[in-house]
Amino acid sequence: MRLTTYLNFNGDCAEAFRFYEELLGGKIVTIMTHGQMPDPGNVDPDWKDKVLHARIDLGETVLMGADIPHAQPTRSSYLALSVDSIEEAERIYPALSEGGEVFMPLAETFFAHRFAQFRDKFGILWMLLNEKPMGPAH
Repeated sequence: MRLTTYLNFNGDCAEAFRFYEELLGGKIVTIMTHGQMPDPGNVDPDWKDKVLHARIDLGETVLMGADIPHAQPTRSSYLALSVDSIEEAERIYPALSEGGEVFMPLAETFFAHRFAQFRDKFGILWMLLNEKPMGPAH
């Protein structure tokens, strides 16, 4: 079994996925537009080049998305991006949070060498962390 996150965008899915591909070292596997549907006759001309379905592989994770008219930014679900080093967190944070809204700037916490919470410029909520080793759960 695998759980995959599917994000809805309001017209900038392709731009977001290309940004994530470059910044996070992912690989876009699929981008299909509304105009590429088998019967695109009912597609609004303004949406023919918008994304119907996209998939990007980020490490061992799959992220999917699409452009949906009137899509709302995520409100209470975060993509939690775990990185292996402080340096990687410090490299990703400024670019991924730029143009968005920072709720908690990148800093050390009791549970992470680096942790941040923010909304990116595409409206997606992120947690970025480089976790500290924790003791066994009780």
